[in-house]
Amino acid sequence: MTKKIIVIGSGAGGLGVSILLAKAGYDVTVVEKNESSGGRGSKFSAQGFQFDMGPSWYLMPDVFEQFFGLVGEKTSDHFTLKKLSPSYRIWFEGDNKPLDLFSDLDKDAATFEKLEPGVMKKLKKYLTEAGAKYEISKHHFIYKPFNSILDFLDKKIMFLGTKYTVFSSFESHLRKYVSDKRLRKILQYPLVFLGTSPYKAPAVYSLMNHVDFDMGVFYPMGGMTKVFEALHAIAKKNGVKFLFNAPVKKITIEDKKATGVVLEDGTAMIADSVVSNADYHFTETKLLEPQHRQFSAKYWDKQIVAPSGFLMYIGCNKKFPSLTHHNLFFAEKWKESFDEIFTPKSLPSSPSYYVCAPSVTDKTVAPDGQENIFVLVPVAAGLTYTPEMIATYRDKIITHMTETLGMDGLEESIIYERIFTGQDFSARYNALKGTALGLAQNLMQTAVFRPKTQSKKISNLYYTGASTNPGIGVPTCLISSQVAFKRIAGIKHPRPLEPNELTS
Repeated sequence: MTKKIIVIGSGAGGLGVSILLAKAGYDVTVVEKNESSGGRGSKFSAQGFQFDMGPSWYLMPDVFEQFFGLVGEKTSDHFTLKKLSPSYRIWFEGDNKPLDLFSDLDKDAATFEKLEPGVMKKLKKYLTEAGAKYEISKHHFIYKPFNSILDFLDKKIMFLGTKYTVFSSFESHLRKYVSDKRLRKILQYPLVFLGTSPYKAPAVYSLMNHVDFDMGVFYPMGGMTKVFEALHAIAKKNGVKFLFNAPVKKITIEDKKATGVVLEDGTAMIADSVVSNADYHFTETKLLEPQHRQFSAKYWDKQIVAPSGFLMYIGCNKKFPSLTHHNLFFAEKWKESFDEIFTPKSLPSSPSYYVCAPSVTDKTVAPDGQENIFVLVPVAAGLTYTPEMIATYRDKIITHMTETLGMDGLEESIIYERIFTGQDFSARYNALKGTALGLAQNLMQTAVFRPKTQSKKISNLYYTGASTNPGIGVPTCLISSQVAFKRIAGIKHPRPLEPNELTS
């Protein structure tokens, strides 16, 4: 008899694992709280603008290619990728002219040399090591179903730790190669994608600089939503069934086995196994009775969550020539700004922030002659917002963008606006403390120290997504789906899956 599996949630991890399970012959049903698939990668439209609600950077293209190839598909059959040039534009506080970076060392070398003469010799060595970390991690680390500290005894992982410094901080490692504070900021910023600080992250995450400078930044035409639409289509093609607007009330357990779920409307669904792509904390504390939970309230109180975000989705009736597709503003008080986004006291006083203008690249996401603008200000999780607080901070960021990013007339040009805060992340995604990303990826919340993809108490309950292994990001969550599938299929090797392994 074909085994039935229920997947809770349809973010990248939920979509990914549902496809793998269906390919392997399981009967798979995805139950999704919201109106469409995609999780944080969903979209909405208003007044002719199409907004990606969450992820906007297409990084690690090899991971997408590997996943699509694993299930007999090609990314090119589902969406068109454009490599961005420049990859992004950076404004430094106090500097009048922004820098453009191209993910092309031949082009970027001149910029780096101006910031720090003679740095390229050291930087090339740094990036070579970053590339080596990436390859070792990909084949021996991030696809590994970690069980205990003994898993670190793998000789390749030990090599990664001894030669490429898993156990020292990113910041201390970077200082060995780069002195200029502006260049260090450029190299440190990708740590935000992991929801962590360069002062807390292990040095192994310099592999993110390889992803940036050696692999490039891409954009799927039509928006990042095209990736999630493709995964949804592939899932349906392979027989996965979807229930939307179907929040789960509880996971049913009998004799320490998951037997299905009960929806909020009272519908009971039976299954041979359950996979949760919902927020890990929400699953543990709201969907399971206390005796079935792996972690105590004290454990969750000690966990460090990635920052939340103060998001603005803005439609403007004019174009802004000063913007490229991805735009970053770096505040002078750099370390202080990282400290602020991990301390839930108040909104950052002098924030660094990100502005995405996909309409620079893609005419389909905004009416002709108009601009689609997405603003992300990283802020601490766990804040409580009032309407007055939101309005004041919104005005602060709009004024700063106008004066600093050369966006004259911004306020007057706004014809659509929506603000999304940590409270919205909690309401829409059941996110712990309103985090935008999940659990942070500092040293003690990485690999074996991160909540695992299989419950220790309920043997047929599995997890996938940003707060389990290997961590945060769309490609990383697709890897997480493979790690969860390995658990279900009893596969223990640390490398990426191969098509012949998709058997039930």
